[in-house]
Order: sequence, then structure tokens, then C-alpha cells
Amino acid sequence: MEPFKKITSIVSPLDRVNVDTDAIIPKQFLKRIERTGFGQFLFFEWRFDEQGNDNPDFELNKPQYKGSNILVARDNFGCGSSREHAPWALMDYGFKVVIAPSFADIFFNNCFKNGILPIKLSEEVVDQIFKNTGAKEGYELTVDLENNTISDSDGWSVPFEVDAYRRHCLLNGLDDIGITMMKEDAIANYEANYASYLKTY
Repeated sequence: MEPFKKITSIVSPLDRVNVDTDAIIPKQFLKRIERTGFGQFLFFEWRFDEQGNDNPDFELNKPQYKGSNILVARDNFGCGSSREHAPWALMDYGFKVVIAPSFADIFFNNCFKNGILPIKLSEEVVDQIFKNTGAKEGYELTVDLENNTISDSDGWSVPFEVDAYRRHCLLNGLDDIGITMMKEDAIANYEANYASYLKTY
């Protein structure tokens, strides 16, 4: 997992509440065994029409949001089933930050485990971000995890909170496997001496 410290990006607005994991990555695409390749199916039923062409009315298909790494949405983002494929799809598409007033718990936890920073902000602050995005094409935010701040080039800034352990893991690019591998020497020592441990019983 790559370390996350600071990112500046155009903001993609998804002005919808209760965006569930089936909307994020529909169930018919869950047969893949890799973690990669899910981005092409992100928000599939919203992004494409029945012929498989881009839906011009869907927010993320608008040219000004191409290449965005920051997604802002409304309440209860990531609700529904617990599929880990949802953050996989968001990450593979290019999103590294998701901002919303609230998230479903399992989705929220899965984001951290997969290198995405989910940020909870008040409805009033999220409203302001939506307004700023609508008023200025190419509106960018800088998300600084080292200082726990979000800011724009016009001087607007807001702090955010994140659990200290999860922050540490993101800053250092540590997923569950990476955390385990930090104990590699101790594990190797145990394995090397396992037979002698058994002889003592």
C-alpha cells in the first residue's frame, strides 16, 4: 500500500445520499479474483446507458472531473453489503479520498485497509464544498493528512479528525499484511525454533 501524506486534486461531486456498495460496484462484477480492474465498473449503472455508452448526465462523466482523486458525497456513503470490492473499485478508478457527512461502518473500515482516506465532515462543511465545486470549474482541494487539514487555493480551510492508529497506517503505507511483516524477524525466529519449543512439553 502506498503511503498517503498530502494530495491536491480536482473534486468530483456526487450529490446523492445512501450510495450503497451495489451502486459503487454492481454484484455481477464481483467474480474477478484480483484486486485490480474494478475501476472500469465503478458506478456502472449510473456511468453507462443500456448500449454501454457514457451517460452524459452522470456527474463523473463530465470532462472537468476526469482524473479526480477526491470524491465528495452525502450521508451514509457505502451502505449496503460489506463487499471490500467497493473501495477496490474507487481506488482503481483513481479516488484516494472520499468526503461525506457519514459512512457505513464496514465500508469506512475497508477504506483504511485499502489505502483510501474517508473523511467525515459536518453537513454544513460538505454543503460548502458542493457549492464551491459548482461555482468554480476545476475546483481543487488539498488534503493534508500530516496536518489533518483540508484547504483550497482561495484560503478556505477546515480541520478533520482521523483515528491515530489509522492515520499512522496510511502515512506509512501499512495494510494488515504490512503490519504483520513488521514482525518478520520475530516470526522467523519463532518458526526457526518451533521444533525445540515442542520438545519442552
